[in-house]
Amino acid sequence: MVSRVLIVAGSDSGGGAGIQADIKTVIALGGYSATAITALTAQNSLGVSAIEAVSPAFIASQMQAVLSDIGADIIKTGMLGDGDAINAVVDVLDQDAADTPLIVDPVMVAKGGASLLGEDAKSVLKENLLPRAFLVTPNLPEAEALLGCDITGIDAMEDAARAILALGPNAVLLKGGHLPGDEIVDVLVNSDGVTRFDGKRINTPHTHGTGCTLASAIATSLAQGMGLVPAVSRARS
Repeated sequence: MVSRVLIVAGSDSGGGAGIQADIKTVIALGGYSATAITALTAQNSLGVSAIEAVSPAFIASQMQAVLSDIGADIIKTGMLGDGDAINAVVDVLDQDAADTPLIVDPVMVAKGGASLLGEDAKSVLKENLLPRAFLVTPNLPEAEALLGCDITGIDAMEDAARAILALGPNAVLLKGGHLPGDEIVDVLVNSDGVTRFDGKRINTPHTHGTGCTLASAIATSLAQGMGLVPAVSRARS
């Protein structure tokens, strides 16, 4: 049976990130992708020029339609927009997918700098969504926004990942791509301890959508029965 991944995220008209990157990734790894779109964005390689939010009720309706018929082996969230949207997602998860593993990519800022999560939604994300997550996959700016502190090195990344873990998820993958240097280190923290993933930085400007792609690859691999560490390793590759 093909593993089913329900993606709850925003649409990227340029096709590089968001729902479009998620769908491409899930299909490339042999999964089946269903979606609930949270927002429409007008964007291209130069940045985001406009955002049109989807109502929380309609986000919930999309999720319920998928879960009541197709079902999901895993759910991945990306851009959620505001606190009302987050709460609508949490309500559906509680009612219709309480036992389905959840991957949370806490999308807050687009690669070009546009804000994708309202300031008032951070507390809702931390209090209502993160505690439900099997895995949270913040990059450094997102982790700094969640914790209200600067993260300046690998050791600080481990401390930050543990601090996010204390907010309630089962595991945290803190991505280190924003630190300088030729090596990129990502830090996975859960009850088993700390696992570091090292890799050479790819010298390219084409990094738009890498976070969406990574989280969806992890979600697909987990849905296919892989363990967490092998799933993260495969997704990074």
